[in-house]
Amino acid sequence: MTTLKEIAKQRILVLDGAMGTMIQKYELTEQDFRGNIYTNQRGQMRGNNDILCLTRPDVIEDIHKKYLIAGADIITTNTFNAQRISQADYHMEDRCHEMALAGARIARRMADEFSTPDKPRFVAGSVGPTNKTCSMSPDVSNPAARELTYPQLYDAYVEQMDALVEGGVDAILIETVFDTLNAKVAIDAAMAVMTQRNIELPIMVSATVSDLAGRTLSGQTLEAFLASISSYPIFSVGLNCSFGADQMIGFLRQLARRAPYYISAYPNAGLPNSMGLYDETPESMAPKIGAMIDEGLVNIIGGCCGTDEHFIAEYLPLVAGKTPHRPAEASPYMQLSGLELLEVTPEVHFVNVGERCNVAGSRKFLRLIKEKQYDEAVAIARKQVEDGALVIDVNMDDGLLDAKSEMVNFLNRIASEPDIAAVPVMIDSSDWQVITAGLQCVQGKSIVNSISLKEGEEVFIRHAQDVKRYGAAVVVMCFDEQGQATSFERRIEIAERSYRILTERVGFNPLDIIFDPNILAVATGMEEHDSYALDFIRAAEWIRKNLPGAHVSGGVSNLSFSFRGNNYIREAMHAVFLYHAIQRGMDFGIVNPATKVLYSDIPADELKVIEDVILNRHAGAADELTQLANKLLEQQQTLKAQTPADAATNQRKEQWREGNVESRLQQALIKGVGDYLASDLEEALQQYARAVEIIEGPLMAGMNEVGRLFGQGKMFLPQVVKTARTMKQAVQILQPYIEQQKGDSDRKAGKVLLATVKGDVHDIGKNIVAVVMACNGYDIVDMGVMVPAEQIVAKAIEEGVDMIGLSGLITPSLEEMVNVAREMQRAGLHIPIMIGGATTSELHVALKIAPVYGGPVVWMKDASQNATVAARLMSETEKTQIVNGLDERYQHLRDDYQQQQQQLLSLDEARSQKKDFFKDTAQ
Repeated sequence: MTTLKEIAKQRILVLDGAMGTMIQKYELTEQDFRGNIYTNQRGQMRGNNDILCLTRPDVIEDIHKKYLIAGADIITTNTFNAQRISQADYHMEDRCHEMALAGARIARRMADEFSTPDKPRFVAGSVGPTNKTCSMSPDVSNPAARELTYPQLYDAYVEQMDALVEGGVDAILIETVFDTLNAKVAIDAAMAVMTQRNIELPIMVSATVSDLAGRTLSGQTLEAFLASISSYPIFSVGLNCSFGADQMIGFLRQLARRAPYYISAYPNAGLPNSMGLYDETPESMAPKIGAMIDEGLVNIIGGCCGTDEHFIAEYLPLVAGKTPHRPAEASPYMQLSGLELLEVTPEVHFVNVGERCNVAGSRKFLRLIKEKQYDEAVAIARKQVEDGALVIDVNMDDGLLDAKSEMVNFLNRIASEPDIAAVPVMIDSSDWQVITAGLQCVQGKSIVNSISLKEGEEVFIRHAQDVKRYGAAVVVMCFDEQGQATSFERRIEIAERSYRILTERVGFNPLDIIFDPNILAVATGMEEHDSYALDFIRAAEWIRKNLPGAHVSGGVSNLSFSFRGNNYIREAMHAVFLYHAIQRGMDFGIVNPATKVLYSDIPADELKVIEDVILNRHAGAADELTQLANKLLEQQQTLKAQTPADAATNQRKEQWREGNVESRLQQALIKGVGDYLASDLEEALQQYARAVEIIEGPLMAGMNEVGRLFGQGKMFLPQVVKTARTMKQAVQILQPYIEQQKGDSDRKAGKVLLATVKGDVHDIGKNIVAVVMACNGYDIVDMGVMVPAEQIVAKAIEEGVDMIGLSGLITPSLEEMVNVAREMQRAGLHIPIMIGGATTSELHVALKIAPVYGGPVVWMKDASQNATVAARLMSETEKTQIVNGLDERYQHLRDDYQQQQQQLLSLDEARSQKKDFFKDTAQ
């Protein structure tokens, strides 16, 4: 017989409708639920629908029959709650296997009865989320508490799914997912049962979103949800329950654009009314389902709460002859997640992993954990995220701590903090039990730090299989049975061997492998250590060239261990090392996100000394660096020994403070230093007619320079975040003057809607645009951050705005901007869109956004341009000129891009022609 996997390639499949609301129509009594089997069972049985598989199998059989007569290709078993967690409410834990087995057999018998060679019928084993969550605390006063643990839920699911498989289901349907960790447990259990029974069945996953922002109840975005399950062999992913078809379609589009799986949708019959009933009819629902089908969004369509066989009968003609959705290509980039997606695209440059939640590296954090000062410990994690850490490393390895319980406790606590939980975690321990306990706490896709060949291949493979089982990425240390790799040759030898084992024997996705080739201390006084930094850099380049997909990381603070106590030298060494290592392929690093020294800050004479050491340019370089460090340390100690008055007199004035006020303001932004803003801005106010001109002038010039340094790899995201904070501080100081200078005129130049797009929490650029445009007479509708496309469109229509400004700092925002343009086009809007943000570009607008939208799309280089461009767009004459100019400009950019793509060499050709600027220093 044709399998479900085979037929899904050919046509759209129809799933059945609701089970629970169908059962309600039979008006069953308590006696019906008890039957002749459970007459003496304590407690109420009515409402325990799964028990009907044992006490009223005729009712369940009749429901299946109605759906099969209506034409359903797939029927779902009446086993949504047939596991111990849910059945505990009815004291029926010991009957779970029996009721799941009976549910599967009833459905199997009915499907077989209606199957024909031309129209085979399939059974999906229904697995619900249970009535408890692994990711959230039931106690508001104790965020670390959990009603349910991973092992408890895993055992319950294994029992249920084993019965379903024994009963003959064709697929496992993990549905109504509101907590991704529960879903990961279910997938883990399904794979274990199939392995044990030597069978392979499709795993279908269907989530439910809890609000119009498109998040699950446990807080994840759909993109983060997809990343969390990306390591598993999923057949289909989709949405059910929560909303009707109207509200669901926007979220389906998100899944359809990103998910490399078949897409399912089975919405409710609208939203329940005040009586708890569903108002949609089969006739009113069918056109909305038809829109999903006609748009090419789905492969499997059905119904949830409030639907019945009449709804399913209406769907059959809709799918006839229609082309099924074609799954998206899997992302070519590593995907990690907390509550938000972190996709490691080339534009990210470098993933800085916050290092301060490590008891081995932070004495303060260790003290707080020992003293049970968890709120303060959590604040350290929050501060790192605020400072720009994209991943948080957590390590509890200390001889006086119960590392396993402390790891679980801390991960559970930060899971309740949305600003921290937004980013992925790196679970860091030398004790594998601590690692696995941590993995069982996180709903997102985390990173394990680390595994190695130190204990041999058998242990290495077992650990790698665990990482894969829990859906995580992994750091692989360059250790083997002989010890730690310290030379270039040993580093790449171990990396290649580890890579082959992981990809060829474990089946690990190369994108989920992060090599740590060991950053070791240089300038130690031992000649054999002089090449450690350069060898790491060379190894990073070799790994990225020869081990496709793999990433490179390291603990940067190890590099400068010889200079403990001299923070300036340490930070300068780190800045120089990262500048060169990132150029050669290092894209992860455990660093302090609050570091103050920029590569561009280091004086040329000091830079030469430090680079001589990092790149091992000549013998004696380490001695020169030691001399420099001692000299700077002596100067620092001399200043400390002076009286405050002497220190004030003798301290060398910072060089950047000697320029004019415009230069000082620009440098304040570049360095992220707000100490002098008040006095500098007061001076600037004497020179500029309007306060807003200071924003449009020197402050914006500073922001543009930050963008340039970031693009060159001389600044990293934490430093950009510091710049944004300083800019925000400057705007706040100027705000009272701006308000005074606005004037009393009620005449508005136009109405502009501003929003930071969904998935992005950064708002400084948007806020600056709002200030500048308000000063130029525009009425601003500011929707804030993380705004979904559907809400932007609805608000634009409601407010009747003249144009929309979209902002975003991170790379995923680029795709979301395309989505907003599509939604505006779909809604029939043609008002101008202004695009701005650090990762945006005119080329991206030309290639991706403008082609999907019928109105003008203008890329704004910086906030100072918005008011001028908006004024021209408000003039019908000038608007026509702008549109014509944009069309011509964008077509030129597209043509140039296509020509460049055709001229590109193959990857192998490009690598063979690359010049090795490090060749001389490597010898």
